[in-house]
Amino acid sequence: MARGVRRAILIGAGHNGLVCAFALARAGWQVDVFEARDIPGGACVTEEFHPGFRNSTAAYTVSLLAPEVIEAMRLRERGLRIVPRPEANFLPTEDGRSLLAGTRTREEVARFSAADADILPGFLDRLARVAAAVGRLARTIPPPGLARTADVVRGLWQLRRLLLPDPADRALLVDLLTRSVAAILRAHFASEPLKAWLAFDSIVGTWASPEEAGTGLVLLHHAWGEATGMRGRWGHAVGGMGAITQAMAAACRDAGVRVHLGCPVARVEVAGGRVRGVTLADGRAVSAPVVVAGVGPKLLFGRLMDPRDVPPEVARAMASFRTGSASLRMNVALSGLPRFTARPEPGPHLASGIVLGPSLDWMDRAFHESRLLGWSSAPVVEMLIPSLLDPTLAPPGAHVASLFAQHFAPTLPSGVAWDDARDHAAASVLDVVERFAPGFRKSVLGVQVLTPADLEARFGLVDGDIFHGRMTLEQSWALRPFQGAAAHRLPVPGLWLCGAGAHPGGGVSGLPGWNAARAILRAHR
Repeated sequence: MARGVRRAILIGAGHNGLVCAFALARAGWQVDVFEARDIPGGACVTEEFHPGFRNSTAAYTVSLLAPEVIEAMRLRERGLRIVPRPEANFLPTEDGRSLLAGTRTREEVARFSAADADILPGFLDRLARVAAAVGRLARTIPPPGLARTADVVRGLWQLRRLLLPDPADRALLVDLLTRSVAAILRAHFASEPLKAWLAFDSIVGTWASPEEAGTGLVLLHHAWGEATGMRGRWGHAVGGMGAITQAMAAACRDAGVRVHLGCPVARVEVAGGRVRGVTLADGRAVSAPVVVAGVGPKLLFGRLMDPRDVPPEVARAMASFRTGSASLRMNVALSGLPRFTARPEPGPHLASGIVLGPSLDWMDRAFHESRLLGWSSAPVVEMLIPSLLDPTLAPPGAHVASLFAQHFAPTLPSGVAWDDARDHAAASVLDVVERFAPGFRKSVLGVQVLTPADLEARFGLVDGDIFHGRMTLEQSWALRPFQGAAAHRLPVPGLWLCGAGAHPGGGVSGLPGWNAARAILRAHR
């Protein structure tokens, strides 16, 4: 290695790891990325799950991917194309009606409540402004914590991004950070389908009822994306989510990053109180003064480090660090399109995000039943049919569906193993789809089911947590992943965090990796 060239090792070639590796290499660093799987992308990949059928295996839709990451890595020039959904969401009700949110949201809501239709545009405008402010905060490198006066001062300076000029906007922000989403929506609206549509994003990837305080933070986190060109609108990456990380991997290679696939890291090596490199599963030792973890903090400190090398304050923080998004993911090969009772004919509603959870009470019951029994007999399900926007995913005339379901406990009661419960849990998801789209099961040609245990085994998501840690107020911003480590620099010198366990958290945004690289480069100027 040439004198003066800095070197870093990245653990994991997930999208955040690739973003961080690219930014460091672009600054002249020599970077090696070690990935356990034989393809880059982590949980953001496209794979064949049934003969002739491909889909985004885990992460399945895009909005949060930061424009600055897209531009810097030249992802569009490398072939990435993101197609917005023609409509935002389709929510069928139990009585055979439906709400189609998107181009005609106001008219659709008016069929349930004229008063709600009048109020909704102003509420959505306020929500968009609040989400934009949170998006600005997402682009900061937080202070390490809030224990020191200097960090509090720095934190207050960053929080000025949330100083919205409109008092109504500020009031909504405070409500979303302190009250339950259900309480906020009930204070504004009467229509159950409208409240369910707005509440859905507050429980995605979160083992919580919309009746719980703090769910507003999750709602805001899902609302600031603009990768589709429209803030808050979600879309599909043509070729599946793997098209994003394949383009990122190409950008890394062009920048000089060496990506080693099928090379799991077994241990982070520490000597003399600081990081010295890693040992791979095959026994090879690789040295570097900087090691950046794209894996979650629980995986890093619990499995990749000798307990003697973990500082006591970190061990205590990890003991209370909460994981478990209670998500179950299914990919389904279909012989044809589903026919919903509410709208049986094909239309743009089928290419939207189909929310099968028609009321706040439905969502609340699903959560409490999962706490008691492990999962609900009527879970909350989001269905996407990406082959309507991207016919390359399925054979002609056939389709693929993504099913993302809440709530499924990371650990089942009574010691039942997920391997023994997988088929029963999947059946509960299909039961919900069948309830709103009779005959759906007859069109199913093949199914891939990923329980929380499967998500952990395949992608290293401890407790199946798609966010690498719960997105709660006490695990956010200057407290993510824990007090003293929020600026991406961990308490072991030379060790950094660039994955979703760091600010601003989960979702395919690339910002944890982008911000981590900025922090590392700043520290080594």
